[in-house]
Amino acid sequence: MADLYVRIDDRLIHGQTIVAWCPTLQIKEIVAVDDVSAKNPMLKTIMTMGVPGTYKTHIVTTQEAREILKTPGTGNRLMIVKQPEVLTALKEEIGGAKAIMLGNLAKKEDSRHKLDGATGIFYLSDQDVEILDGFANDGLEVFFHQLPTSSRTTWEAFKKTI
Repeated sequence: MADLYVRIDDRLIHGQTIVAWCPTLQIKEIVAVDDVSAKNPMLKTIMTMGVPGTYKTHIVTTQEAREILKTPGTGNRLMIVKQPEVLTALKEEIGGAKAIMLGNLAKKEDSRHKLDGATGIFYLSDQDVEILDGFANDGLEVFFHQLPTSSRTTWEAFKKTI
């Protein structure tokens, strides 16, 4: 049976995704979920330029992601979103995910919490914390992990800092 991994990374598909995460997680299919990018052919082209043909790749709207995730994959999937709030719309579809990995999230106007990693920074608003806490309370493993070779910070450890 194929596994679903969820990653929050505001860069969506980029070098670390292809070179580090996909091989480590044995990914066969990438589902990047962003309504703006999905509707922009230029952004879609730029994001997929560096993706080897061995990965089935989708850059889709939230609604399109719902449909894709309802069907079984032929191998492990990596779903990437830019913001935690997107996950609330896909809660039913990602309920059985192996993990929610926090990668990189730029500072926003309502950011109040910061988590530093070896090569990245993850900023969260109070709403982001509430959303991720909800998934953790539902039994999903949530953690900050920039690269497979770097250490990871558990959700519980991060919450002790806020």
